[in-house]
Amino acid sequence: MLTLKQYIERAEQKHTAVGHFNISNIEGMWAIFNIAKKMDLPIIIGTSEGERNFIGVPQAVALIQSLRKEFDYPIFLNADHTYSFERVKEAVDAGYDAVIFDGAKLDLRDNIQKTKECVEYARSVNPHIIVEGELGYIGQSSSVYDKLPEGVSISPDSLTKPEEAAQYVKETGIDLLAPAVGNIHGMLRSGKDPELDIDRIREIRQMAGIPLVLHGGSGTSNMDFRRAITAGMSIVHINTELRVAYRDALVQTLKDHPNEVAPYRIMENSIFNMEKVVEEKLKVFNDMQK
Repeated sequence: MLTLKQYIERAEQKHTAVGHFNISNIEGMWAIFNIAKKMDLPIIIGTSEGERNFIGVPQAVALIQSLRKEFDYPIFLNADHTYSFERVKEAVDAGYDAVIFDGAKLDLRDNIQKTKECVEYARSVNPHIIVEGELGYIGQSSSVYDKLPEGVSISPDSLTKPEEAAQYVKETGIDLLAPAVGNIHGMLRSGKDPELDIDRIREIRQMAGIPLVLHGGSGTSNMDFRRAITAGMSIVHINTELRVAYRDALVQTLKDHPNEVAPYRIMENSIFNMEKVVEEKLKVFNDMQK
């Protein structure tokens, strides 16, 4: 089995992207793993701070490591959007394969300083851990919006600047960079998010010199996914669309079967709905739509 870093490098060489899907419960884990295994593709499971609070940090590690060991399968765990050194340390110490320090709301100098501190600690514990940094604010919640999230702007002046990305990477030593390139966390109720700035992605990748990560993938068009991946995005995050699929199926199931009380039966359609989302996205990320 290759390392996560090697899978990311291979994806970049092939102009594909590794799918990153968040979970809040074991239903989400099985939905993602079932499809990844069926398609024989490496997969990254993400847990945000809120999701980690719900699942448990060591419990999330135990779940993913048990799948990797039992099936000898390339499934990896990322501590998504971590906002403090203490929470980064918690995930690193617990055995996460990757962690992102999200200092996107900080000014550049503070973001560099705090990210560097996280990188140095993570590497001191596990030299092979993947550390990601974020530059440019795209919101924080995996929700459905009528308009852009508060504080988020997609004007050219508000997006990540290639020269600042280069400085940020050089001074922090991160392995992956998550830039703001027109993407937003969550998704618009219309179902179609703003178009991505593909030229900016290409320039950031060239100047930063490391693989890029597209956060806020829910609501992005398939065409934009493919263009972004070709331009330099090697990992794509999906969360909101999974949550919507889970909720919609659950509401319908409870309506159709009001007397059912077995959780594993109630959740069957939610798992199936999430599987459909995962399969659709992985086909796009790996250019398998034809």
